[in-house]
Amino acid sequence: MTEIHLTEEEQAFIDAKLRSGVYRSAEDVVRAGLQLLDRDDEHVRQAIDAADAQVAAGDTLPFENADAIADSVIERGMRRLNRKS
Repeated sequence: MTEIHLTEEEQAFIDAKLRSGVYRSAEDVVRAGLQLLDRDDEHVRQAIDAADAQVAAGDTLPFENADAIADSVIERGMRRLNRKS
C-alpha cells in the first residue's frame, strides 16, 4: 500500500467528508478525487484533440497580437451574453 503525506487542511477535508457520511474511509475519499481528476484529464484530452483537428482542417482565426486575441474573445463573449438576454 502506498503511503501519502497530507497537509492539515487536506486531512481536515477528508475528515469532513467522512463525518458527512458519504464516504466510509479515507481511501474512498481519495478514490473519488482520483476519479474526478481522471475525468477532468479526459475532458482536457478531448478538448486538445478537437482543437488539433480544427487546426489540421484549417479552421483557425488569424491574429496579429495578444490584444487582437483578447478583443476577439471579449467581442464573442459579449455576443453570446446578448443572445441570452
